Amino acid sequence: MKGFVEFIRERGVIGLAVAFIIGGAITNLVTSFVTDIINPILGIILSKTKSLDSMYLSLGKNKILWGNFITVTINFLIISFVVYLIFKVLGLEKLDKKK
Repeated sequence: MKGFVEFIRERGVIGLAVAFIIGGAITNLVTSFVTDIINPILGIILSKTKSLDSMYLSLGKNKILWGNFITVTINFLIISFVVYLIFKVLGLEKLDKKK
């Protein structure tokens, strides 16, 4: 793990690209977790729908997709928390290490 942190500190743009790819993988993982596990559980608890994504409020012919908004908010909060933990655990606050 220490080697990975040193790599990011010393490589600059290449390290940033690697971090970007890892961030994308984390995003996919969290999105799948929320969509496949959390949404169905909340959908069952909150109503008779199968998923939180499908919950909406009808106003005439229009639908307010509040379930989808809650899903995106949960995704954001989990991804933010995971990025924060990775940042703290790897000690990346000292990223601009002097050579």
